[in-house]
Amino acid sequence: MTSATASRPLRPRPALTQDNAFFFEGARRGSLLIQRCVSCGTLRHPPRPACAACHSFEWDTVEASGRGSVYSYVVVHHPQVPAFDYPLPIAVVELEEGTRLVADLLEVAADAVRIGMPVVVEFVAVDDELTLPMFRPAPSPG
Repeated sequence: MTSATASRPLRPRPALTQDNAFFFEGARRGSLLIQRCVSCGTLRHPPRPACAACHSFEWDTVEASGRGSVYSYVVVHHPQVPAFDYPLPIAVVELEEGTRLVADLLEVAADAVRIGMPVVVEFVAVDDELTLPMFRPAPSPG
């Protein structure tokens, strides 16, 4: 951590459970893991104990490609929490695999975010104990 970030408060911690710990452990290793129902194959995020489609409690994980598009977004201006930089673009990203997740957007001006914008995952170590998947605009083809 740099001296500028050393004095900054830590980001709020996610509530870890036996159903979602794999997601944060995967992020720490640079892997975007999505929960999958063993019985019917439905992918689900956020992780939860039972499948909404077939009600099975059996699940495993699959590694997502990390590619997707902005399904929806918001730019947070207030209230400002010292652990974040503002304006703060946050997106609902629809992954190629069909699931959606909420994440910060990186390397894009708040007024440049667009619905349908292609994005790719980047794993950001926000401090020594927490790595989160965030998304940046995908490189242009060619």
